[in-house]
Amino acid sequence: MEGWIIALIVIGVLLLVVLVWFIATMNNLRQLKVKVKEAESGIDVALTKRFDTLSKMVETVKGYTKHEAKTFENVVKWRQNMPDELTVKQKEEFMEKMNQIQSDINVVVENYPDLKAEKVFTNLQRGIADVEEHLQASRRMFNANVSRLNSRIVTFPTSIVAAKINMEKYPFFEAEPAKRQDVKMEF
Repeated sequence: MEGWIIALIVIGVLLLVVLVWFIATMNNLRQLKVKVKEAESGIDVALTKRFDTLSKMVETVKGYTKHEAKTFENVVKWRQNMPDELTVKQKEEFMEKMNQIQSDINVVVENYPDLKAEKVFTNLQRGIADVEEHLQASRRMFNANVSRLNSRIVTFPTSIVAAKINMEKYPFFEAEPAKRQDVKMEF
């Protein structure tokens, strides 16, 4: 009889250990998922800051030509039509549109040399450089958290828990296709 009791106790302890491990692993995966969401929110903050800075820049440039008025209208139109919850892919597409706006502004600046000397415009250009750095940092943070979570999801034995709670790998935030190309330098 005592052998059965000891065997049941050992089995009970083993089941308890497995259960505690399962719960701890599940909680860890969920915490990593929260980190990914937090990092994604950081990208949203950076995109909003970028939008606001570009909008101010467009307003500054707007006084110099009618072209900027159209650009500003496009920015406002995109912003108003943007859904509250964007996927990573939709954020990448939005960033491509914002890159085009920034490119349009740079063309205008080249055509209006007086604008380059404008102090407000110069400050906004510095602000954009700061915003771009913040956006890059947000992307790196997001991808680091996604990498950590995805690594855990595919690693045995954690993959068993991930499958049981239907946790799937997250997509990385990738560079826009235009930024993957080699830069052409012309002198």
